[in-house]
Amino acid sequence: MAATVQLDDVQGLVVRGYSGLKSACFLLLTIADPTAARLALGRLAPRVTNGRRAPRETAVHLALTSDGLRRLNLETPDIEGFSGEFVTGMTDTDRSRFLGDLGEEAPGRWRWGGPGTPPVHVLLLLYALDGPALERLEDDVRRDALADGGLAETARLDTADLGDHEPFGFRDGISQPLVEGLPKARAARALQGARAAGRQDGAGADVVRAGEFVLGYPNEYGLLTDRPLLPASYDPEHLLPRGPDGTADLGRNGTYLVLRQLRQDVEGFWSYLEDVTRRQDGSGDLAARDALAARLVGRWPSGAPLVHAPLKDDPALATDNDFGYFATDPDGLRCPLGAHIRRAHPRDSLDPQPGSARSVAIDRRHRILRRGRAYGPGSAAGDGGGERGLHFLCLNANISRQFEFIQHTWLNNPSFNGLHDGPDPLVAPHRDSRATFTVQARPLRTRYRDLPQFVSVRGGAYFFLPGLRALRYLCSTGRTTAAAPAGGRR
Repeated sequence: MAATVQLDDVQGLVVRGYSGLKSACFLLLTIADPTAARLALGRLAPRVTNGRRAPRETAVHLALTSDGLRRLNLETPDIEGFSGEFVTGMTDTDRSRFLGDLGEEAPGRWRWGGPGTPPVHVLLLLYALDGPALERLEDDVRRDALADGGLAETARLDTADLGDHEPFGFRDGISQPLVEGLPKARAARALQGARAAGRQDGAGADVVRAGEFVLGYPNEYGLLTDRPLLPASYDPEHLLPRGPDGTADLGRNGTYLVLRQLRQDVEGFWSYLEDVTRRQDGSGDLAARDALAARLVGRWPSGAPLVHAPLKDDPALATDNDFGYFATDPDGLRCPLGAHIRRAHPRDSLDPQPGSARSVAIDRRHRILRRGRAYGPGSAAGDGGGERGLHFLCLNANISRQFEFIQHTWLNNPSFNGLHDGPDPLVAPHRDSRATFTVQARPLRTRYRDLPQFVSVRGGAYFFLPGLRALRYLCSTGRTTAAAPAGGRR
């Protein structure tokens, strides 16, 4: 039986990305005075949007870092149910090495979130219908949260409305998993039926168990992902849900939020493509340029996947997401084996049994919900002026098995899919200029060596996005702090 997610207690960002709320900004805050901060957050808590209905004008969300919870007198190292990755943070030395945040992209060089910048304790995500509505919302939130000095602003991350495209100019947000128990998945009965029937072509199998994204529900292993539990005595007002053993469930209906500011070298991306596709007489070849761009991404700018449109763009396939790789394109002759979308979501191409339901099941254990927003002016090739990029934002219940696995094992891995010196051509760090991108073809493949790095990290942090009952508990002035371990780890 499918899980029924408690939408009234889940922050709405889990349910939807607010495509209709075109304006947004993210406020990074430091807790200056814990007592005053708790009062300020308590004033904000009623504003936080739940998942029941799509808001028409504004939405507000609130998340905290591990250090932020400690500043609110909740000792996260003592709560075994919190993710270890969340507790140690994104800038931990071993974690930076694992994620590839080294050299020029090391946390010590970040604009925010790094060891040399003010600490980030709280994240406020504000969404509005348009610019004036966002300005009014931000004024109200600042009055409620920042007026008494309990919270201090560390940084403000602005966003840009690029429609449904990202700064390089490609349609984005097409391949989002359907979450069991949420409205979109319930409406997609055909997809659920295909999954139940065990389709083995990689298509129609994108309904993922709720516990992969929301704590307190079964995940793809049929288990409950670790989450923080408290003795009932530490919640005398019964603000938190109760577990079967009577413990107070601080994690239920919460999730982990990953935020990374990614600068995109849009001009460098298109200039590189123009250089390597230039005709022998020195003239440009726009068709060849766009075709190579599509092969780096795995989709054409319209969103049409190369698996179904290998030779030219087809806007009629702009939202096509119903495909696999094994049966249609096992050798990468349509969509290169190292293309970005083929790495970030391998579908049915994973070992040990590519093309099987087992391969698809493995892929489902490494999905994330993406909620990012672009920033900076413009997006098309050749546009100039101002830094552009993406505030990459994703939600997952297990940071290690989901976000970090994708980043390290699929995107940064130069040997992915049997390649050599071939990390992700778009987002992976390229060390020592050894990055190579291979376009498979017959009779001969083409290898593009010394691929420039087009994306660089400018800041980042891990956050806990609590359920609304847990948020009220964290803001309560009379609570006691303690914890007990949670079970069901996978």
